[in-house]
Amino acid sequence: MKIQRVQVGHYNVPLETTLSDSTHGDITHFALVTARISTACGVEGLGYTYTVGKTGGAAVRAHLEYDIAPWLIGEDPRRTEQLWWKMWSGLHYAGRGGAACFAISAADTALWDVKARSAGEPLWRFLGGHDPRVKVYAGGIDLMMPLDQLREQTHANLARGFRAIKMKVGRPRLADDLERVAAVREILGPEMPLMVDANMRWSPEEAIRAARALRQFDVFWLEEPIIPDDVDGHVRVARDGGVSIATGENMHTLYEFQKAVASGAVAFPEPDLSNVGGVTAWMKVARLAEAFNLPVTTHGVHDLHVHLLAAVPNASYLEAHGFGLERFLRHPMEIRDGVTIAPDRPGHGVEIDWAALEAVRA
Repeated sequence: MKIQRVQVGHYNVPLETTLSDSTHGDITHFALVTARISTACGVEGLGYTYTVGKTGGAAVRAHLEYDIAPWLIGEDPRRTEQLWWKMWSGLHYAGRGGAACFAISAADTALWDVKARSAGEPLWRFLGGHDPRVKVYAGGIDLMMPLDQLREQTHANLARGFRAIKMKVGRPRLADDLERVAAVREILGPEMPLMVDANMRWSPEEAIRAARALRQFDVFWLEEPIIPDDVDGHVRVARDGGVSIATGENMHTLYEFQKAVASGAVAFPEPDLSNVGGVTAWMKVARLAEAFNLPVTTHGVHDLHVHLLAAVPNASYLEAHGFGLERFLRHPMEIRDGVTIAPDRPGHGVEIDWAALEAVRA
């Protein structure tokens, strides 16, 4: 089996409503970059990644078109470890993160799709097949949403079948965050998991103060309270704040996760296959977390991540992300009573309506 063709796509997808968080402000679009790998025997695999807003997508596309695609032509797509290292070492000097890792992620995911499709297996079973039933939460991107609208969103997510909710925090006044968290907790009741996400807003001292104030609402985790580079700061927040910490969506290497996990900086490692290096790297982070008896969670691209959580024994919650592709998918993810089922279609089973997506090509 040999790779015959690599097609790269770049799209600026408009969001149906303006979203907001403490790092990116108002968000009206996300950039979607796709990699479609075709083999000489007729099997095609799909991978994709995304960036917030319209920025960065062109750089990811350029890495795929000018660097990665020529390296893959003629190679055996089943040799994912060899090809991952070929991409990583080839982009090492220009990357070790950033656009290079996003590009590797899209290509690696497409390679795994080819492998699983060739075997006639769904990706989750091909990777190990632990449990197709995956708990899922609604990942709100709602920092500046008026309180009444936040309440409406919470009720709507419960009606859609979610039984766990994440909301944004990190407003200029902590009192405003606490008022909003209290309102959502009141709707959910005392038992339903409520996660909060600060998107790196605070210093360690501010995060400790916020974490202590949030404890009264029994938050399931506090996500990205500070910048991901400050491992010692995360240790302090976890120790002195008294709330479980989730982080990792802005970590791009296994080695970053190794330092954070071994230092006790994180209770819920959160690799994102769309920027950590694809399926190959995500699975290594999940095994690392398992070795430390930690659950692994996800960020974004939920139609892909459902397979990875279904494959491993230490799965936590799947994030159903606000940057969803539902209106471009033939088989959108279904949620019932807080659970989604990993599909049994060969590969990851994501089928895009390319004609519809063409309308937003960058």
